[in-house]
Amino acid sequence: MKIGSIYLGDSHCEFTVWAPAHDDVAVQIVYPENRLIPMQKDEQGYFKALAECIKPGTLYYYKIAGDDRPDPASHYQPKDVHGPSSVVDHSQMNWTDANWSGIPLEEMIIYELHVGTFTPEGTFEEIIPRLRELREFGVNAIEIMPVAQFPGDRNWGYDGAYTYAVQNSYGGPEGLKKLVDAAHREGLSVILDVVYNHFGPEGAYYSLYGPYFTEMYKTPWGMAMNFDDKYSEGVRNYFIENALYWFQNYHFDALRLDAIHAIYDLGATHILQEMAEKVEALAKSGGRKLYLIAESDLNDVRVIREKELGGHGMDAQWSDDFHHVLHVLLTGEKRGYYQDFGSVEQLAKAYKNSFVYDWKYAPHRRRYHGSDASDRPGYQFVVCTQNHDQVGNRMLGERLTHLVSFEALKLAAGALMLSPYIPMLFMGEEYGEDSPFLYFVSHTDQDLVEAVRQGRKREFADFHAEGEFIDPFSLDAFEQSTLKWDKRQEGKHKALLELYQHLIQLRRTLPALKQLDKQNLNASAVEEDKLLFLRRGSSGDQIFCMMNFNDKEVTCQTAPGGIWRKILDSSDEKWMGSGSTLPEKLIRGQEVKIRPQSFALYQLETLAQ
Repeated sequence: MKIGSIYLGDSHCEFTVWAPAHDDVAVQIVYPENRLIPMQKDEQGYFKALAECIKPGTLYYYKIAGDDRPDPASHYQPKDVHGPSSVVDHSQMNWTDANWSGIPLEEMIIYELHVGTFTPEGTFEEIIPRLRELREFGVNAIEIMPVAQFPGDRNWGYDGAYTYAVQNSYGGPEGLKKLVDAAHREGLSVILDVVYNHFGPEGAYYSLYGPYFTEMYKTPWGMAMNFDDKYSEGVRNYFIENALYWFQNYHFDALRLDAIHAIYDLGATHILQEMAEKVEALAKSGGRKLYLIAESDLNDVRVIREKELGGHGMDAQWSDDFHHVLHVLLTGEKRGYYQDFGSVEQLAKAYKNSFVYDWKYAPHRRRYHGSDASDRPGYQFVVCTQNHDQVGNRMLGERLTHLVSFEALKLAAGALMLSPYIPMLFMGEEYGEDSPFLYFVSHTDQDLVEAVRQGRKREFADFHAEGEFIDPFSLDAFEQSTLKWDKRQEGKHKALLELYQHLIQLRRTLPALKQLDKQNLNASAVEEDKLLFLRRGSSGDQIFCMMNFNDKEVTCQTAPGGIWRKILDSSDEKWMGSGSTLPEKLIRGQEVKIRPQSFALYQLETLAQ
């Protein structure tokens, strides 16, 4: 069931809204004239009206229970979350991507960005001039943090009140379409971050319309979305149609589904499975593969298993374990959920099995956690060394740049890019951006602003609490978070950028790195020395990597059989290191010294001893 205002052309528009408990709903046109249009209710609780003399840009509310409220499925809120909704003609865009087929999931190098702080202007169209540089650097997929309409003009996007409406301060529907079209021209896939587990607290009038929430479950944001309780069909339809809407009207290549561990559904067909089936049908009809990528804290392989095997059928999911163990090895931090991580053996397990916790006891959680994902291909997992959550949920918004040495930043780059998984970089990571990424909001409800302040302070009391609290409502919190893009070509920033670029090139050209399988992978650790050895590939196409997470130089005698030729050493002067101590050729049993917090990559030259 299509919902919202669907412009049909020739000044005709169909309005559809779900309000099952009401007997009377009408469309209240407020611009360019005042006009009340009655609606008819069907058996499923949908009110409809086919209206004439409605042009794109027409502003309207729904008159419901005596109030004028925005459309829950508004395609655009040109004023704010409390203002009228606008009719959008999606056929007006002159797309140029008819021959675009997308980047295969297994080839993606993802770049996560926040529209408001990626450029000083903070709009969709101002991102376009930077796309070529991103593509030339090596990125082939950009992931945009949520753009659903939120209160004010400063927000991460997870407070979106209108799931279908594109943020007005970013440039609205037209600006977003231009960005996606331009990205496709540059050969970049575009992933949109969407939030299907809650609505933002300000401007969300959903309870007035229908039972969008259920008291059966609780989430960090309050009552859960109603995916399996009474009248849940209308809620399921709302979100499934939203997923299709972004693919059909904005030509996105993939959706990243936020925090699916807060999506509860005990029905026989999980909402995620139904969504995956509908998206797959749309992809087949359009002749182009479309992807769903889940952010999940569950370590549950069912998320990505095929429906025939009892899974939800998501194409990929995040693996937080990889980030957590790598972060602890690099920083030494052991607070909060980081207390469950910190050994090199755990990182070796993350390389081999995807999840560190695969139904193992997790001390921080005080329970057993996770499932075995060792049989799933590497391209079903997205991994990172930083992301908006891990940086922005720190009180001072510190990136790895602020927490570790330059050598450790290079080691992090190697650990990420040499993994058998889909790597994701957080904007600025590629050159060691030193601006923080803080949490910021611009709610208009002052009581809500104060509640956010106090809530963040409580969170920081037990986790990353050093320093002076920065008010998330302040303009300064937002402005501090803007990238200093020009630093890409300066000193160590440039060296780190070029190292990432080189690693991406190796990943695309070396057969051992190009194939994201875990069958031809071996990872082992020497815990007391904080060394990790990674071997990937088969037959004559193999690589061997040594990673030293120790802050001291380490001597070791580990090497696989054969003769190996060095192709990269992060301690080389080329990468502004102190100089390599490793030989150009490596053979089994040879004693070598590896610099502190460095990695070296060797390629198999011959199998002969």
